[in-house]
Amino acid sequence: MAKPRKFALVSVFLLAIVFALVYWGISLTSNLGKTKAELSSENAEKRLNRLFSDLSVSSAEPVKGQIDLDPADVAEALPDISKFPVTVDNTTGFYVEIFSSTEKSGSGVDGWLTEVAAEFNRAGIEVNGQAASVKVRNIASGTATDYIASGKYIPDAFTPSNELWGEMVKASGVRTELVAKRLAGNVPGIVIAKAKYDALVEKYGAVNVKTVTEAIAGNEFAMGYTDPFASSTGLNFLLTALDSFDSSNLLGEKAVAGFEKFQANVPFIASTTIQMRDAAKSGMLDGFVLEYQTYINAADLKGGYVFTPFGVRHDSPLYALGDLPPEKVELIKRFADFVQQEQYQQAAEKLGFNGLEEYTPELAVPDGALLSAAQKLWKEKKNAGKPIVAVFVADVSGSMDGEPLNRLKESLLKGQKYLGRDNSIGFVSYSSDVTIHLPIGKYDTNQQSMFVGAVNSLQSGGGTATFDGIVVALKMLQDELRVNPNGKPVIFVLSDGETNEGYSLNDVKDLVEAYKVPIYTIGYNANIKALQSISGINEAASINADTDDVVYKIGNLFNVQM
Repeated sequence: MAKPRKFALVSVFLLAIVFALVYWGISLTSNLGKTKAELSSENAEKRLNRLFSDLSVSSAEPVKGQIDLDPADVAEALPDISKFPVTVDNTTGFYVEIFSSTEKSGSGVDGWLTEVAAEFNRAGIEVNGQAASVKVRNIASGTATDYIASGKYIPDAFTPSNELWGEMVKASGVRTELVAKRLAGNVPGIVIAKAKYDALVEKYGAVNVKTVTEAIAGNEFAMGYTDPFASSTGLNFLLTALDSFDSSNLLGEKAVAGFEKFQANVPFIASTTIQMRDAAKSGMLDGFVLEYQTYINAADLKGGYVFTPFGVRHDSPLYALGDLPPEKVELIKRFADFVQQEQYQQAAEKLGFNGLEEYTPELAVPDGALLSAAQKLWKEKKNAGKPIVAVFVADVSGSMDGEPLNRLKESLLKGQKYLGRDNSIGFVSYSSDVTIHLPIGKYDTNQQSMFVGAVNSLQSGGGTATFDGIVVALKMLQDELRVNPNGKPVIFVLSDGETNEGYSLNDVKDLVEAYKVPIYTIGYNANIKALQSISGINEAASINADTDDVVYKIGNLFNVQM
């Protein structure tokens, strides 16, 4: 009787092996072709629940605060103008100050106008018998327009990237005289991966903004562009896209419907060109917008990408601003003439300007009122019917005590005016433990009041468990998306970046990747590298919010992402 028993045991053992092999085979074939992120997402909910259950999480009593219903004050949010560097100082008592866009008034390949202005100051120019010079301030066109249009600071002259900003300044009521339509030639364009460019040509016969927007609307092309409130190329692309849907009425029903369909399939709107370039390097984009001068100087784009121009030209016009005395207007004109000398235009060409001279735009420069209306339309329609669901995660650890926490509160209280009524928000804070101050809810007046009350109630103390706060935010978002799956999740972390308790980046990184939730970080006297490592997981932006421009930066960030 012992032999049959032994045989039965062996049979059971063999059967178990067979079942194991079958199970392993099924698991193997079911996972074929899946990425690591897709594999981790299958167990993401279990993992999230496990991490969440091990945390100490409390809920605060809701506190209502007094809300300010006045619109955001751009002038108040702008930092002192000294925040933006003077790259060429005046050398005489009689001079004009010029706001210049950053691609030409910086250094290196972006320092063309810097060098020419310095030459001008060395040339001993006189106007009406007075020794004259120029002072050049390096400032992005959109930001410069905010200073000028709000009246916060108006220089004598302005050379933005394109005429769109000049029209917006004119529409604001500031006296504007176009002194020169062009200081140096440049063109905006869509930079497209070569293989994708060839595929578009094969299907559509040509590549231009119209075929690109059709391809995006058909979910055949993944493209990113930059904030049209701040970026010259972003504003130009918005205008050109609307024109491609209906050139006879850029804000009509046909154009708006086309834009909404197109925007529904745009995966990425960047706050800055750097953020967009980083996203492109990750492989998530088939194309993105860029100026030709930047493209031609980018070694990593050579060979693998094709540049397709669009929109109005970026020829760096020069404007005189305000009620200037005649001698200052004459000085600005003399500077424009000086810049256009052949030797300086050749210098510009060596730095990437004056290329694609054959490009002639089909689109005329519209007036500033239409441009402002297009920006407003973009703000209303950019989420394409998918409301944002955001959780704000505030660091209230002991290291945030004093000025950092005060600035955090100020930036949230002023920045919340950009959040948008169609969106939903929640709010948590963390130190050693995590506190939920505000469950996710529609950002109506009641939610806004409780958000303000929660921010005002923050007090510092304890350790810094940043990733515990992120886990709680992820849990809140996933619970909300089960109820409202149409939402677009996002997390904002406001911190000094010094994590010293709780979970680590390695504990949560694969979870964040699986859920594909962008985490925007805002640092206060911060370890910026640590915060950048968090934002870099899903190509979000990280802001170094020093004490004088944090409100303006956060307003811009919320304007784009909310």
